[in-house]
Amino acid sequence: MENLKTIQDARLKKFMIDSNDALEFKLIRNIEDLDSEEAVFKPEMSHQVFGAMETIFGYCDLKVQLYYTAGCLETFLGMTYTEKASDLDFKGVEPDKVLTKMAEKLAPNVHYSLDTFISALKKDDTFKPEGELLYSFTINDNGTARQFEVYKADINCKKFKEYHQRVQTFLLWYIDAANFIDIDDEQWSYFNMFEKYTTSTGASRYGTVGFVTVYRYYAYPQHIRPRIAQVVILPPFRQMGLGTQLLQAIYREYVGMNEVKDITVEDPSVTFQRIRNYVDAVNCSTLPSFKREHLMQGFNNQMAIEAREKFKINKKQARTVYEILRLRATNVVNEEEYRAYRLDVKRRLNIPYKRKENDEKKLERALMYVDKRVNPLPPLEQRVQILDKEYRFLEEEYKRIIQRLEDAPEL
Repeated sequence: MENLKTIQDARLKKFMIDSNDALEFKLIRNIEDLDSEEAVFKPEMSHQVFGAMETIFGYCDLKVQLYYTAGCLETFLGMTYTEKASDLDFKGVEPDKVLTKMAEKLAPNVHYSLDTFISALKKDDTFKPEGELLYSFTINDNGTARQFEVYKADINCKKFKEYHQRVQTFLLWYIDAANFIDIDDEQWSYFNMFEKYTTSTGASRYGTVGFVTVYRYYAYPQHIRPRIAQVVILPPFRQMGLGTQLLQAIYREYVGMNEVKDITVEDPSVTFQRIRNYVDAVNCSTLPSFKREHLMQGFNNQMAIEAREKFKINKKQARTVYEILRLRATNVVNEEEYRAYRLDVKRRLNIPYKRKENDEKKLERALMYVDKRVNPLPPLEQRVQILDKEYRFLEEEYKRIIQRLEDAPEL
C-alpha cells in the first residue's frame, strides 16, 4: 500500500505546476517575436488568478501564453502541454480550466487563434497614444538611442477606455491586492508611457511601456490633492530609469497648478517609494532650505513649506527627504555628527510610542488600574531594540538613494 501511495503521489506531482513558471508573456512588435525566447517575460505573482498556492493542476509541461500586440494591446491567450490529467484516473478530479480563469480577468475580445492575432498586429500600424503629449526624452541603452513619450489621458479621450481595459490587466501579475478602477469616474487621470520606435521598413510605431493612475481628491477649501494609485513599468523596460522619468513627468504636470495642494501616494510599494524618495531628494536638493547648513540644524517648517510650494511634496514626505539629504551631508566618520543624526531620526521614529504611552497614562488614570490596558507598550528595553532595528533598516534604504544621487545627481 505504501508503494502504491508513493506511485500515486508521483503521478499527481507530475501534473502540478507553479503557475508563475507556466505563464509566459510577450509584447509582440513583429511576427518574429512570436518565436523569440528573448521576448518572454514572467509574472511576479499569480495568486489573484490561480489562488494562494499559485498552482495549476492537470497538465504536464504546461505553457500558458498571454501575448499582447505592443501598441494597442490586442490580446492572445493560448496554452500548450504534452499530457492532460483527464486522460488518467484521478478519482473525478478535473484539470483546472486555465484559459477560462484567465479570460474572466482579461478585457473583451481575446484572440484564441494565432492567425487572427497575427492579423490584429496590423492595428499597431495606425495606433497612436490617446491624450496629450506631456514629455518626450531619449535614453542611451548600450549605445542605442531609444525614444520615450509620456501622455496624459482621461475617459473622454477617444478609444482610451478600450486601451485602458487592456493595459490594466497587467496589474494582476505585478501589484498585490490589485483592483480595476472605475474608469467612468471622471476624477481619474491616466499617465501612459510609450516607446516610439522605428520598424525595419522605417515606419514609426508606439510600444506600451507602463502607466500610472492618479485620482484627484478634493481638499478644503478650493484645492485638489492628486493621489498616485497604481504604478506599473513592464518588466522588459525596467532598470532603465523609466519609472523615475514617469514620476517626474507627473510632477511637472501638477507643480504649476495653484489648485493642487500636494501630491500623495496610495500604499506605495518598496520599489516605488525608492523612486519617489530619489525624485523628491533630487528636487529638494535644489531648494535653499535644504542646503547643508540648514540640514545640520534639523527639520523645520521652512523645509516643509518650500517643499510643498515648489514641488507639491507633503510634510511627511518632506521629512523623509530631509533625513536622506542630511545623511548624505553627514560625515559618518565624525562620531558626534553621526550620533546627532541617529538621535534625530530615532526621535521621529519614537513619536508613535510616545503617543501610545501618553494614551495609556490617560487610560490608567481613568480606570485606576493597569490590567485593563489594551495592547500595552513593550518594555523599554524591547522598545529600544525595535527602534534600533527600524533605524538600521531606514539607513540602509537611505544609503541606496544616496548612492543613486551620487551616480546620477540630475534627472
